[in-house]
Amino acid sequence: MIRLTINNQAVEAQEGRTLLEACREYGFKIPTLCYHPALEPYGACRLCMVEISKPPRPARLVASCTYPCEEGLEVLTDSFAVKRSRRMTAELLLASAWNSMEIKALANELGVVEVRYQLPQEDRCVLCGLCVRACQEIVGVNAISFIRRGIQKHVSPPFRVSSTVCIGCGTCTLICPTQAIRLQDVTGMGSAQLMHQLVSEAQSHYCQVCSTTDLSAQIFQFEKALPNNLDPKTTFAGGS
Repeated sequence: MIRLTINNQAVEAQEGRTLLEACREYGFKIPTLCYHPALEPYGACRLCMVEISKPPRPARLVASCTYPCEEGLEVLTDSFAVKRSRRMTAELLLASAWNSMEIKALANELGVVEVRYQLPQEDRCVLCGLCVRACQEIVGVNAISFIRRGIQKHVSPPFRVSSTVCIGCGTCTLICPTQAIRLQDVTGMGSAQLMHQLVSEAQSHYCQVCSTTDLSAQIFQFEKALPNNLDPKTTFAGGS
């Protein structure tokens, strides 16, 4: 076991555990946006910053989701430097995702009441990478990835070429923390009425996230499987 202190409290952690895991195990709350226990640590959002020190090294800020526990390490999760860093990060997130309820709630919890910066167009995607990593590590199809750099960086099929491996599972929508990707963007099949319309009008329908192959054939097969007494124009969302 590794012995360290968190907010002046002596704790023990198993070797290989990260500071984030150790802090949460002992009840110290740390905000995160790009972290998910089912995925490998990524360290993109920088909301989980903590202050560490271990003489003779000077104190510094690190991303707790990627930093391993060390023997004799002293960790502060709510120091002035930590709070300032998190507030700045939350403010920058609000600059682009100013209508995201999730980001608003996070910023409010961190005490951000005023945003000094704002992009001309809202972008709910905060580049946390959860959707890309989930597609790679959980689904295992690599249908989407990050492309370009800097302010032009965004999620897209590799090389902006239509993906033929997307299975339309919706994992990217379920794991997105800001609802930048919606389920209807991935499948477009929110009701039997929409399915019937797409088939009857012979419209091609593609996944708007990874530009996958035409889903009309799958829609047609679904409609054929409907019971004979079920009107295909009837929605599943409580319609009749």
